[in-house]
Amino acid sequence: MARTAKEDLGQDVAADTVVLLHGIWMRGFAMGMLARRFQAAGFRTKVFEYASLAHGADRSAERLGESLRQLSDGGGAVHLVGHSLGGLVALLATVDQSLPGRTICLGSPLLGSEAARRVAKFASWTMGESGDRLIAGLDHWRGPREVGVIAGRLPYGLAQVLGGFGDDNDGTVRVAETQLPGIQDHLVLPASHSGLVFSQDVANASVGFLRTGRFAFGSR
Repeated sequence: MARTAKEDLGQDVAADTVVLLHGIWMRGFAMGMLARRFQAAGFRTKVFEYASLAHGADRSAERLGESLRQLSDGGGAVHLVGHSLGGLVALLATVDQSLPGRTICLGSPLLGSEAARRVAKFASWTMGESGDRLIAGLDHWRGPREVGVIAGRLPYGLAQVLGGFGDDNDGTVRVAETQLPGIQDHLVLPASHSGLVFSQDVANASVGFLRTGRFAFGSR
């Protein structure tokens, strides 16, 4: 049975809510630790589950957008925090929305993924319906929301299997791929691609951005 928009995120979204989106090949439980850290900072949290392979980023963004529109009547800000592909889904869903809140992308290849391009040469099926969006990315952020991006610079991950990258990266996504024109702020921290959702530093920086629109927490 198809899920309704309110069933996707629940009906009790209120002020200071953070909606978390996982990356490709993952499920919502991967965002559990980060959700607990947002809760400890005083936010309510919801996890948005989507079928990254079967439905892809664009179709999932449509569903998220509809959910957010129906839930915006609760008042207050509804922030979005997306890891990897989840960041692209978050931006696609809100490019035409003025719903109060900020968005954070963690290790998202917003300008397109070199790793995805390499995988597409021999195993495009592994990326399902999200492959084209991962390869293409976006060209510019023109939406009304303030967007912050955190990139990692510990190169441990898929790229090692694919021959590596020649510049700073988190093992899967190059830092340069996260620097989308039009975003509000950008931060690079010592974390791998998967490690971004487990890092206390990332959580601290994210909380600061959601509250102020800037990353007051510096790289180290």
